[in-house]
Amino acid sequence: METTKSEMVSNAANDYSKSPCTVFDYVLPCLAGAFAGFIILFIFYRIITLSVIGGLVFGLISIFVYARNAVQKRRQKLRLQFFDLLEAMSVAMRAGNTILISLQSAKADLMLIYAQDSDIITELDIIIGRFNNAVPLSEAFSDLAQRSGLEDITSFAAIYATIEGKSGRADEIVRETQQIISDKMEIEMEIDTLMTAAKTEVSIMLVMPLIILGIIGYAGAGFMDAIYTSGVGRVVSTGGLIVLIVSYILARKFSNVKL
Repeated sequence: METTKSEMVSNAANDYSKSPCTVFDYVLPCLAGAFAGFIILFIFYRIITLSVIGGLVFGLISIFVYARNAVQKRRQKLRLQFFDLLEAMSVAMRAGNTILISLQSAKADLMLIYAQDSDIITELDIIIGRFNNAVPLSEAFSDLAQRSGLEDITSFAAIYATIEGKSGRADEIVRETQQIISDKMEIEMEIDTLMTAAKTEVSIMLVMPLIILGIIGYAGAGFMDAIYTSGVGRVVSTGGLIVLIVSYILARKFSNVKL
């Protein structure tokens, strides 16, 4: 019965492919996306109805983008927590403790840092509970790796499944995995630092055309009227909008560096 309960928690509360946000969490991103979409379309077309409809579409898109980012942030947070888990386990295992005692000791240490309802504490409860019900730790780690979708946890689970019950090098495996994750995180932080300036420049370059169009449109003494009144002008506006959207997508794609 206890195993079934753990599996229910595992399948429901810790599905890392789904957004952890509630309906109320999406209200602000939706409003922000709708407002941004309205402003952008109004600058390009000056048609209220089109801008309102387009703003609603942008708002809906913002919900999906926010949900995807929330999933990614949760996974990254779990990755950092898993790194802390390996560090605490490594210390306990170097003292000669078994893997189970090390997990329990690591949980006690992590509870000083993370809340009781944090993902890593919940996962430790599931892993330890399954082990007490004769479920191998390798299976519990593999389940966590599959649900989290994190490469580091997947690699650790695969290695541990290979050596479980066959080698006394579990402490070395934990320590080496921790070091690999630490090296990757350090490199990612360096890359992110280098990319920060580039991301800021790209954001400015994408916003400036909107500002220029807005200023010229309202202070240009009719200079932009042809854009909003002729068929050719509408085509030019549509082309500019497409270029802006494609530029934004490419900028986000190229700035998202993954190791």
